[in-house]
Amino acid sequence: MHSPTAVAIRHIAFEDLGSFAGPLEAAGYRIRYVDAASEGVAAIDPLAPDLLVVLGGPVGVYDAARYPFLADEVALLRRRLAADLPTLGICLGAQLMAAALDARVYASGGKEIGWAPVTLRGEGAGLLAPLDGVPVLHWHGDTFEVPAGCTPLASTAQTPNQAFARGAHILALQFHPEVLGGGFERWLVGHAAELDAAGIDPRALRDDAARHAAPLEAAAGAWMGDWLQRIARR
Repeated sequence: MHSPTAVAIRHIAFEDLGSFAGPLEAAGYRIRYVDAASEGVAAIDPLAPDLLVVLGGPVGVYDAARYPFLADEVALLRRRLAADLPTLGICLGAQLMAAALDARVYASGGKEIGWAPVTLRGEGAGLLAPLDGVPVLHWHGDTFEVPAGCTPLASTAQTPNQAFARGAHILALQFHPEVLGGGFERWLVGHAAELDAAGIDPRALRDDAARHAAPLEAAAGAWMGDWLQRIARR
């Protein structure tokens, strides 16, 4: 019996699949991480994985001159999305998907870092239903325009475009539903310089994580299980 494969492109060690890993394994997926900075992505066959997940990271799509692997990721995503294969992008991953679909990705002019729910829009009420009203983690300074042929799904007051989809199997999320409370301290240490530059006290984020991480883990796990069923039915 065929075991589906999920390839997760990772940019920084602690931004991993988090609460998505369990539902993927429960659905029979074999998970393989590819570290973009050390392994590179050019050798990945963009059409081979049953599911491709592109995770977050502290660089921007427009930094490809300084971090050339970003251009390789856009090229990989362009081929995969042209073939209409199941793909999920989180934060930087969502921005790379937008760029691969020829949409503008740009610095928003301010950081959105903290825990808050998104407002679901249109088809987002169905596609993202388990996350409705649940505070998720935001950690970005860039944003994107919704690509042509895609549907906006969610927003916040600061970031009008928080998610988009093309069908049910191609999905980009600017926010982080996958974060685990047990690993959140790694985020605070790993992004300490960014927090300091933005004037954000890590103690407040830590206190919010203590309240919100467990409900988010439950909601995100339920959402991933539901989404994998949608993919299986396509």
